[in-house]
Amino acid sequence: MARSSDSALKERLWLWLQLSPVLLILTVLFGGALVLAVVQSLGFAPWFGVNSFPDFQYFGALWGSSSFWASLWLTLYYATVSTLIALVMGIALALALVRTFPGKQLYKYIYKLPLMIPYTVGIALAVIMLGNGGMISRLAAFFGLISDPSQFPQILKTHAGWGIIAVYVWKQIPFITLSIYAVMLGVGRETEEAAAILGANRWQILFKVTLPQIMPGVVSSTLICFAFNVGAFEAPFILGGGFPDTLPVVAWRFFNDADYTLQLQGMATVVSIGLVAGVILFCYLAIYRRFERRIGRN
Repeated sequence: MARSSDSALKERLWLWLQLSPVLLILTVLFGGALVLAVVQSLGFAPWFGVNSFPDFQYFGALWGSSSFWASLWLTLYYATVSTLIALVMGIALALALVRTFPGKQLYKYIYKLPLMIPYTVGIALAVIMLGNGGMISRLAAFFGLISDPSQFPQILKTHAGWGIIAVYVWKQIPFITLSIYAVMLGVGRETEEAAAILGANRWQILFKVTLPQIMPGVVSSTLICFAFNVGAFEAPFILGGGFPDTLPVVAWRFFNDADYTLQLQGMATVVSIGLVAGVILFCYLAIYRRFERRIGRN
């Protein structure tokens, strides 16, 4: 009995030893950066000659500003709409991939291409394709739909953010598709075939069989995409409509200001982004866990 207990203890110690490199990196890089951001946002920055810790004036000034709430709305709007569009298209593509069709092998390589291309290239493509002097506006003028490319509706540099959303969707569809496709390969199609034999139509199979089965892939992929979109900087900075900006762009403007004490205001903005994203994702996971328990999965 004692020998069995010693063996279990050694296994646990060996497991923690194997995990230690990752835990060390997470603790030092992520945990250290998080602690530094929080204490700076509360007024601790003696290297700038500021040390009023704990001081909530930076959060008070930020949250008391109407522009902060406008920026928060834009941030959540871009993140939510792009994630939902990418999710719908990703599910459709994953459903297509589990079926057999001509050219499937080639298609399985092509749809992953955006995963290997940086976001900045996607932003450049959006400018080339969707701008008023872009390819689509010139084609519209060439085919007589508009008399001049300048008459093409403005898609970029507006608060509607269709250029930003297009870049997010283009980049994230392959990731969501890949996540859901992997789940579908794991569960197989036997349950869908059984439902079809029992008389369920196509929509009943989709909503009552397929979607509950692929929910782990849906939740994990959308969670990562939404978190990324909330904190993304490049696309809103280049393709956004200007003031009010999204919160990551607001934070960058504070950090880039000649008055270095505004960096504490920037840290308060960064911590606010983390708080908002954390609360939303926690609620999202709580709802998902409740759904899992309701269908009998623990």
